[in-house]
Amino acid sequence: MTASTLTHLECGMCGARYDAARLINLCPACQRPLLARYDLERAARTLAPAALAGRRPSLWRYSEVLPVQDLAAAVDLGEGWTPLLRAPRLAAELGLPGLLIKDESTNPTGSFKARGLSVAVNRARELGARSLAIPSAGNAAGAMAAYAAAAGLPAHVFMPADVPLCFRAECAALGAEVTLVDGLINDCAARVRAGAAERGWFDLSTLREPYRVEGKKTMGYELAEQLGWRLPDVILYPTGGGTGLIGMWKAFDELEALGLIGPERPRMVSVQAEGCAPIARAFAAGEEHAPLWEGAKTVADGLRVPVAVGDFLMLRAIRASGGTAVTVSDAVMLDQTRWLGRLSGIFAAPEGGACLAALDQLLARGWVRPAETVVLFNTGSGLKYAHLFA
Repeated sequence: MTASTLTHLECGMCGARYDAARLINLCPACQRPLLARYDLERAARTLAPAALAGRRPSLWRYSEVLPVQDLAAAVDLGEGWTPLLRAPRLAAELGLPGLLIKDESTNPTGSFKARGLSVAVNRARELGARSLAIPSAGNAAGAMAAYAAAAGLPAHVFMPADVPLCFRAECAALGAEVTLVDGLINDCAARVRAGAAERGWFDLSTLREPYRVEGKKTMGYELAEQLGWRLPDVILYPTGGGTGLIGMWKAFDELEALGLIGPERPRMVSVQAEGCAPIARAFAAGEEHAPLWEGAKTVADGLRVPVAVGDFLMLRAIRASGGTAVTVSDAVMLDQTRWLGRLSGIFAAPEGGACLAALDQLLARGWVRPAETVVLFNTGSGLKYAHLFA
């Protein structure tokens, strides 16, 4: 693998620059997310299709545009390079022959969260972190616990008390210290921040450190490579904290700078649950930030995120792409998850069913056209939600 071309960190809001060798959370100036920047001219010399053809199928194939400096010491559980699948029976039912499903359930710990946490944990350890903490509704906690265990770092997980048992059991089995909190993920996040201040934990909350988004952006790199260096017309993505949506949008800009794609971009669709839809509400209102959603409730734990520090980055990406934001009910989400399974063979998480429900809406409205190439993201395994389908 070729070495990282990381140069500095840049605030996504105020543009302030910081040393990338510093273990840091949010921008000290405005308390907004920091984004990693690279020497893309140098990266382009080696990050080319011919070179990639000989690299192993993992997210680390894009090492030039990832932040980890010592790849030989990096913990690797086989994350990334997930399948981009055709589902001909489902496509025929929808009248959408260009339908593709990016199935993230094949990642370690069963979800796309492995991408972000693999990069974040490796980079945090490289920069001197000695213990890690995360608030999570499920999958992120399991991924953090796995990579922390492999790296030999203590892991502290804070989860809502009503999170499904399998998520709690996974973290405990992987050696994490699990604390259940009466409340939502934002209440868990407050506990993490307090512990970080008092005990020196490094906070790995969504977009409160710069490197989870770097792991998630590899979904965008993979889409481009798997589609022969072109991008789909539409991407449907289930949106909680929004790291994946933000990461893919960042990846597309980097890919263009690397000379691997042109200026065309997919229309990005943020999919949220009716019971927790701060981004959809802010998008409809034309707002740049998404206020706290009171009384957040949905069976899709990954979508139960009532407030996101990277809200403005999500909304900018959706609008810049000509995209939209869609909400779906829990009942329809679960029905569509079953339909997705019956017609594709993929036992998806409810978040994947939410994307199919949103696609159904958009086809009915004519917003998605039958001739378009559409990528639907299934972000996790339905096995972790077995209680909803038994």
